[in-house]
Amino acid sequence: MRKLLRWLISGFALLALLFVSGTVVPRPLTSPAEASVGGESQILLLANPIHTDIALPVDDEIRAAFADLVPSGLPVDMPGVEYLIIGWGGRSFYIETPTWGDIRPLPVLKALTIDRSVLHVSVAGTIDPAHPTVRPLVVTQEGRKRMIAAIRDSFIRDGGLPVGIPGAAYGFDDAFFEAKGAFNALIGCNTWTAAVLRAGGVRTGWWTPLPQLLDLSIDLHHGA
Repeated sequence: MRKLLRWLISGFALLALLFVSGTVVPRPLTSPAEASVGGESQILLLANPIHTDIALPVDDEIRAAFADLVPSGLPVDMPGVEYLIIGWGGRSFYIETPTWGDIRPLPVLKALTIDRSVLHVSVAGTIDPAHPTVRPLVVTQEGRKRMIAAIRDSFIRDGGLPVGIPGAAYGFDDAFFEAKGAFNALIGCNTWTAAVLRAGGVRTGWWTPLPQLLDLSIDLHHGA
């Protein structure tokens, strides 16, 4: 019993050390020098207790970059759309758990082990940047272009078009697409979000598997 207790304490201590190190150690190690060519753009980081999304303000550049999502039924060009919201995650849990009340054992098990990945893309009207679940971030125009490129590169494509998942949607304003990479609890949705933010010039922690760790690492390193 004592040996088991020692193993448990050691395991929790190691996990805590990894969490702290992954948050405190910046990525990249040196702060990138960003030239603010053509002004700056605000993007939004959206978070719930376990997941993060990126919301891009919709303009002509966004409509053109993601026009290939429209054939799958995503109304990017619909009047009134102000934001395109993108998140990456495990196929089973993401598709089968639209609300907390829909949580079931098998999707959770897959999320904790390994699963195929998907991208969830939705459109939205006005988003209040002062809401507690929303964090505005400012990037350069060049940084935003790199973020768009990183997001587009995450889609699996067939004949140049993103591969949509028929029948997989929460409503009329969203769609799921096949994504590159495998999902697991250690390299999951929040590490994908962090990678896209870094592409845009937002410095994060080295490993941020939880929204709270990603948020804290941005406090520590972005703009430092």
